[in-house]
Amino acid sequence: MTWLTSFFGWLGDFFGDPANWSGTGGIPARLLEHLEFSALALLLAAVIAVPLGLLIGHTGRGEVLVVVTANLARALPTLGLLVMFVLLLLGTASIWPVIIPLVLLSVPPILVNTFEGIKGVDPELRDAAYGMGLRGGQVLGRVLVPVALPLILLGCRLSAIQVVATTTVAAYTGLGGLGRYVIDGFATKDYASVVGGSVLIVLFALVVQVLFALAQRVAVSPGVSRRLKVR
Repeated sequence: MTWLTSFFGWLGDFFGDPANWSGTGGIPARLLEHLEFSALALLLAAVIAVPLGLLIGHTGRGEVLVVVTANLARALPTLGLLVMFVLLLLGTASIWPVIIPLVLLSVPPILVNTFEGIKGVDPELRDAAYGMGLRGGQVLGRVLVPVALPLILLGCRLSAIQVVATTTVAAYTGLGGLGRYVIDGFATKDYASVVGGSVLIVLFALVVQVLFALAQRVAVSPGVSRRLKVR
């Protein structure tokens, strides 16, 4: 049980230190930085992936792009991309060496789930919508998107959790975020900071998971939710 005792001891030291709750290096400031990086990356990814997924899913054109993107997501070395952008392009004075790899990591889950959500809508619903006189854009907006919304939100949730966890690499460029505690802690052998920072990142990811689950309950039509349960 020595490791467990050490773990809780480090945790107590980290959260019990008043210095960790104030200033630019305090938990509130680092949490806000982490939130800013994560939210910006997720927003940019959604702006790219959701319209693209809707278009491909609705028209059926460009499906190979979805397959390639899904496979690419498994092979992307986020840290390698980060180092490449820092060394070759932008330097460490900008947040973009962090944001670009995070966006590239976030796009595939949103794109794939949006595409699958639209493509998987019952063809009878499409036919009924067209039979009522709705046109392509109206069918997409009024029929397909509401039915596909659970999968679209699932893609956003998966991306958000990945981004929150991976934003830790921002510390490698000298920027902030909760990863600062982990990276600096390892560098100085301050294991209280390593443990505390890791726990904060995990808790942040869990909070994001809960918020997206609540958003889905609010945004998704009860009829669609009941339909999914029946399936």
